Amino acid sequence: MAASERHGPWRTAKIERIAQLTPRIKSLFVHVPALASELASHRAGQHVDVRLTAPDGYAAQRSYSIASAPGADAIELIIEKLDDGEVSPFFHDVAEVGDSIEVRGPLGGHFVWRLADGGPLLLVGGGSGIAPLMAMVRAWAAEPPATAPSDDMTRPPVASSPALLICSARTAADLPFYAELLALEAARPDFTFIAVTTRELPLRPTDLGRRLDAAAIANLLPRWGHAPRHVYVCGANQFVEAVAHGMVDAGIPAARIKTERYGGA
Repeated sequence: MAASERHGPWRTAKIERIAQLTPRIKSLFVHVPALASELASHRAGQHVDVRLTAPDGYAAQRSYSIASAPGADAIELIIEKLDDGEVSPFFHDVAEVGDSIEVRGPLGGHFVWRLADGGPLLLVGGGSGIAPLMAMVRAWAAEPPATAPSDDMTRPPVASSPALLICSARTAADLPFYAELLALEAARPDFTFIAVTTRELPLRPTDLGRRLDAAAIANLLPRWGHAPRHVYVCGANQFVEAVAHGMVDAGIPAARIKTERYGGA
């Protein structure tokens, strides 16, 4: 079976909005009317393929995780600029609102989380690796801590499980979604956000100003006070390897840890 058959056909998407998240990361909000049915079943953690085709017919494609929550009107993709990349410089230096691109998906069935999967939920992202984790956080946040009593006695109250998101970047300016995550933490006592800056002092006493290694993980998890049922780690190869090993060293069963990685250090 050809890849196009496995992944579905390419669809035309329109760029509706572009936002600068950090000096090197942009958010692109794209609308894909032809994917309405597929997006209705989007699961937090999935990605889409994006294809750009030059006037001479040369095509380049990359995969980008969806940062928006399932059910969102537009897909949010966060794209980090790679100076030697074929695709990311276009979105940073050329693309404008109203431009059309090609996408297919959503794709992926391993690195996904649904509300029904429960928790406690532990999410760890490095740089732009936060994208699929933001979809999970937003899906988690859509469910209140406990539903109000209902006249329908057949529906028991639903309570969300605690969630911890650890996001690592070089400096505070490089942390995507920082303000949104601070606001969520202030609004939800069952959500904890820890910012890790590797080349800068921590922003808050609860944050971390060092690399996220096994020793740091061993210190952070008892402070959170929950045994994670699901762990998702996303980022560059070296980052994911260090964090995953640190989690196992801290006593988390490897079977609970799911990873997604991209090239580079």
